[in-house]
Amino acid sequence: MKVLFLGSLDSPIFEFLKSVEEEVILASEPINMGFIEAHSPDFIVSYGYRHIIKKDILDMYNGRAVNLHISYLPWNRGADPNFWSFVENTPKGVTIHYLDEGVDTGDIIVQKQVEFLDTETLKSSYDKLQSEIQKLFKDNWYRIRLGECNRIKQIGSGTCHRMKEKEPLMYLLNKGWDTPVSKLLDYQIENQCEEGNK
Repeated sequence: MKVLFLGSLDSPIFEFLKSVEEEVILASEPINMGFIEAHSPDFIVSYGYRHIIKKDILDMYNGRAVNLHISYLPWNRGADPNFWSFVENTPKGVTIHYLDEGVDTGDIIVQKQVEFLDTETLKSSYDKLQSEIQKLFKDNWYRIRLGECNRIKQIGSGTCHRMKEKEPLMYLLNKGWDTPVSKLLDYQIENQCEEGNK
């Protein structure tokens, strides 16, 4: 099978796909129909890809294009899912889902909730989520590529965030990515108290 991997050259998922598939093409920049026609991949895997995939490509690859996302969908679609899962105290985890026109709104293939200790930092929790999503993908790739996996509609509105939404809260990251997640959980508790006092 020829797989188009959308992501970075140093991705462990790219390395894994190269070890198990006949041919793997890498793209980190935006793709278009011309790119697809030139390479004719059988399947698309997106992981850490920052660009929108156009509808004509998604239509062509319906059921053959998946994304790896480090949140427990439908919670924390979009940017900075790890950060928002602590700030808003929403379920934490990882999800593999089919690609559609929305932002992380496609049908769920497989997902896993991940628990964290209060002693975690944003960096250590992020690293743990990356490790979990990579393992989940490796464990399920064979079934995914054969189309023998689940296809579950996302239930509920969940949450979605854009990169700029984090800017007003950057002051919380007083130690950068080494900021303890407990600081973000404290912010969430403070907000609840303020709402209760109104």
